[in-house]
Amino acid sequence: MKVFLLLAAINGFLAVALGAFGAHGLENRLSEKMLNTWEKAVTYQMFHVGALLATSLAMMKITATSLSVAGWFFLAGIIIFSGSLYLYSTTNVKTFAMITPIGGFCFLIGWVLFGYAIVKFL
Repeated sequence: MKVFLLLAAINGFLAVALGAFGAHGLENRLSEKMLNTWEKAVTYQMFHVGALLATSLAMMKITATSLSVAGWFFLAGIIIFSGSLYLYSTTNVKTFAMITPIGGFCFLIGWVLFGYAIVKFL
């Protein structure tokens, strides 16, 4: 439970910092398409900070392995989805963009597990 609160805080900080860096440090260095890609990475990272917080809060009421696993999938999604988009937008190496869907799949698994735990245990 505490680990997901800490991970949410770290990723929240990083999302704000990377968002500001993208807006101010990369605006004249990247194409509009790549800036949009960077913003998408920031947006999905911040959305899933909320998922990590919700997971941690749910774990205060529900003892379910599926919640913990969901939290780890949310974190994996942040790292793979957002991380690959950060790398792709700054390097233009298409291989990074090709692994982005794996991160999206991690997000989907996390949400399914989260929903399962909520429906089953509440």
